[in-house]
Amino acid sequence: MTMALAGWLSREAAVIAVPVISLAFGCLVGYLAQRSGFCSIGGFRDFFLFRHTRLLKGYAALVIGAFAAFLVFWLATPAAFEHFPWALTSGLSPVPGAPAGLEAAAYIVLAVIGGIGVGIIGVLLGGCPLRQLTMTSEGNLKALFFVIGMAIGSVIFSALVQGWVVSVMKGIAW
Repeated sequence: MTMALAGWLSREAAVIAVPVISLAFGCLVGYLAQRSGFCSIGGFRDFFLFRHTRLLKGYAALVIGAFAAFLVFWLATPAAFEHFPWALTSGLSPVPGAPAGLEAAAYIVLAVIGGIGVGIIGVLLGGCPLRQLTMTSEGNLKALFFVIGMAIGSVIFSALVQGWVVSVMKGIAW
């Protein structure tokens, strides 16, 4: 038990190992997404419209795999992930280190609004952001414009809109 608490890697080794391993797994997930036609929004679409679960099983595997990988990284170097089980140790307080210092309810509202927006755009364009990236790598120009628009939109949001949204959310009494 002491080994798990102390971690397998020092913090200095983890600074190099965690990004390298993450990049390797990211390449593997990208390859599998391209080969399988993975799309999280398509998985829900296919389930609700046709009761097909093939893509939805891939989405569940992605969520479980991401949690398992984060757990392994936490066990390997707990000092780098001090607040990992934050929901278990802090209740429904905001995630430690989250920007803006908002209440937990505000983060939930913003996550739901963002999820609905991504869902609507994904359905209209025929795929989630991961699928759009995959289709861009396959040479799809429509997907390339989506990826460029996503990058430009995130810069505009960070530069212009984020401060306004945070001030509105702080003004609401939770």
